[in-house]
This record gives sequence, C-alpha cells and structure tokens, in this order.
Amino acid sequence: MFSKPEAALQPNTLAYECKPLVKPTGFREYDARWLFEKEINLMGIQALGMGLGTLIKEMGVRQEIVTGHDFRGYSSSIKMALINGLMATGIKVHDIGMAMSPMAYFAQFELDVACVAMVTASHNDNGWTGVKMGVNRPLTFGPDEMSRLKELVLEAKFELSSGGAYIYHDDFAQEYISDLTNRDKFKRPIKAVVACGNGTAGAFAPKILRALGAEVIELDCELDHTFPNYNPNPEDMKMLHAIRDKVLETGAEIGLGFDGDGDRCGVVDNEGEEIFADKVGVMLARDLSAIYKDAQFVVDVKSTGLYHSDPVLKELGAKTDYYKTGHSYIKRRVSDLNALAGFEKSGHYFFNAPIGRGYDDGLVSAIAALDMLDRNPGKTMADLRRELPKTWGSPTMSPHCADEEKYAVVDKVVARFKAMQQAGEKVGGQKIVDLITVNGIRVVSEDGTWGLVRASSNKPELVVVVESPVSNERLHEMFKAVDAVLRENPEVGEYNQTI
Repeated sequence: MFSKPEAALQPNTLAYECKPLVKPTGFREYDARWLFEKEINLMGIQALGMGLGTLIKEMGVRQEIVTGHDFRGYSSSIKMALINGLMATGIKVHDIGMAMSPMAYFAQFELDVACVAMVTASHNDNGWTGVKMGVNRPLTFGPDEMSRLKELVLEAKFELSSGGAYIYHDDFAQEYISDLTNRDKFKRPIKAVVACGNGTAGAFAPKILRALGAEVIELDCELDHTFPNYNPNPEDMKMLHAIRDKVLETGAEIGLGFDGDGDRCGVVDNEGEEIFADKVGVMLARDLSAIYKDAQFVVDVKSTGLYHSDPVLKELGAKTDYYKTGHSYIKRRVSDLNALAGFEKSGHYFFNAPIGRGYDDGLVSAIAALDMLDRNPGKTMADLRRELPKTWGSPTMSPHCADEEKYAVVDKVVARFKAMQQAGEKVGGQKIVDLITVNGIRVVSEDGTWGLVRASSNKPELVVVVESPVSNERLHEMFKAVDAVLRENPEVGEYNQTI
C-alpha cells in the first residue's frame, strides 16, 4: 500500500526516505511545479506518476504516454521516478530522453500517442522541477484535470495494475529536427544571434536554424545546468540585454532567445531593441494576415491592445480574441476557434496548420520570425517594428506573493477596482472605462492606458503589466496607481523588475 503524501517532511531523515512528500500548492492551474527536495521528493514524484496513470485510465484514453526531461542536473532522476509511477498503473511509457517540451509534443504525433508528461521547470530558477501533462494532443491539462490529479495524488487513490512497459526511443531528436528542416531554406543567409541561456534548446536550436540556411551566431548555447550567465527566460531583461549586446557587436539582423525547455522565443531587432513578445506577435499577425485571408488570432490578456486597434490588421480583416493567460488556456482557445495562431506576451506562440500543429514551439516561432524577414526584402526587423503604431509597454513584472495567498490577494484587488469604478474614483488621474476580469483584472482608463494584475500560474508571484498608447508618462502613472492598490495588501512583496 502506497501511503498518502505528506505536505512537509524534513530532508535527511528516515521519514523523508520512506514517505512521499508532495506540497499541495505544486498543483497549479495547468501544470505542476515544485522546489525539488523541499516541496517534493522522488517518492512524491512516483506518486504523481501513479496519479497521472490512474487519471489516464479514468479518462478512457489509450494507456500509453510520451515522456522526456529538460537539461537540469536532477531532471533525469525525476523522470525515472515518474516513469516508475506510471508503469505501476499499467501504462506503456515512450521515453524520448533529454528533450525540449515541443519535442515531446511532436512525439505525440510522430509516435501516435495521445498522452504526454514532460519533466521540466521551464524558465524557473534551478531547484525547481515540474511536469507539463496532457491526454489529448495538442492540448495540455487545464484546471479541471489538474484538480482531479491533485485529488488522486494527495488522497493516494491509485489504481495500480500490472502490464506497464518501457520503450526508449534512441536519438528521437533527429526525427524532430528532420520535421522542422524538411522545407525550403531561407532565400538568403539571415544573420541571427541564437541565445539559449545554457539550457536545453542549446542542443538543438543552432543546428536547426543552420540547416535552414541562417547564419547562426551562438550565445550561451553550451549545455550547463548551473545556468552560469542568466536564467534561460526570454522575458528576463538580463537575457534580453545579453542578446542585445551580441547583436550590436556582430551586426546581426535579429536576436533569438529560447527559454529553458524551448517552447518560447524572445526577439531583439537589428538595432538592439528588445521587442516584447506581444509586439512581435502583432508583427507576425500582420505578416500572416497578408497571406491567409480573414485570419483569426488569440492573445492573452497581458498583451498589447494593438491587436484590436492596429489599422493594418483591420484592413486585412484579421480578428483577435483576448483570453486567459497560460499556455494551456491559449492552446485550447486556438484549437476551439480553429485560429491560425495564438500569441502570449510571455513568448508562447501557437501555430495551427499549415504552419504548425497547435502546440507551443520556440523553434517554430523563430522560423516564423525569420520567414517574415525573408518575405520583406529591403526591410530590417527594426523597420518592421517601427511600422507598428507606437505604444509604451512594460515588461512582465512579478512581485512576490505566496502560493497560499496570491489568489485571495487578486480577489481583493479586483473588488477594490470595482468599488473604485462604482464610486467614480479615478485611476492614474483618469476615469475607469472598463474592467476586464477574464483573468485577474485589466483596468482600462479613458485614454486607452491599461494595467493588469493577475496571479502567476506557476510561481509564488503576482503578474503586473501596464501599457499606454499615449506616452511613457501615462505608462508610469498607471503603474503607480496599480501598485498603490497592490500595496494595500501586506502579502505582496518586492518586484523582480520594474519600469
């Protein structure tokens, strides 16, 4: 009998070696994240595998699954513990070895397997681990599946059985590489800085882009799971500044930065300007709308308002739906609306056929950006950026807030802004004209300046984003107004970065 997991255990004790440790807050809205050894141990990971295998049976899906692991010092052992749990429930496991998350999603199609469990902490700092899961390609779990999985694991409601099997697919990465490179090369050798933060993408991104004819300048592509330079996160200004410096040093036409598990891509233009991913999405939407008539797009609520206001997208008949932030949410919405593409401010992009298969892949995103340059001879990435209407936007800012408290804090912030609107109070000196509550709250003032507050789905943080179509001064006014409401809650800590 496998015992119920403990919420807390002390490492280097008998109990830690004999009982599963699973902190309940690790089950998040659409994937799972824990601090390894502090919030989950290997027996806890095994329990997670048993719970996932049991859920697969409950959902009536064929009992096979693809799994892989990212390049961290402990990810391989975590994956094997997960596999043990899956096999204990009778699941046939297809192991593709070290991989980026999109390689695991690709394997679902290539191996004709419905389910996936990718061991990765994505862009989180070292010490974190996690699993991205799904049972219906190309979709990944949402809140309903994660809630049921949490119940199964924490209550140890496992349906154990014999019949589990293990298959290792040696050099599966070559299948993925061939899939992305089996197409026409770029018309010219586009000079691109490729930055991987010493993470998993370093093993694959330079090779793939070179095979397509790009002139690749590598930056921190050597695999090193200590991440000696910066965390592989293309939303992090330290990584973007490193790419900027390399672009200016080498005269590259574009800089491309990949996150820790390769499902996101950040962009720096030829002048060293870091283009936030939502603006790159507008550029790609313009490019694709000129090819595909009346294109439908999906974006998250953190994204720029240009998707609705851009005159070029209006002229081309493009339609955009704003939806909840989170790769599983946008992925599902793209599928439901049969949209051509979905864009998140974080850099998760989802391309449907004929460009992709609906899942987020940083390499597919990078290739789309290079194709856009290829289709615009005589124009630089900076030229394409300057063609967009001017707005002033912030990076994604993340004040600390404990997992146990962050959702309650957001509820209080939503209630506060609603009360302000009802009372006719101004925000940042202007009237509140709209409150969008599909995911946290997006407060919109009468000149179009807006501020967003939501709970992070995968870290003990809140998420704050502001944008103004008017001026940098209005951007800062909105930020001060939003921050003032946040500071009414002592649970909110310091920001990782601010404007």
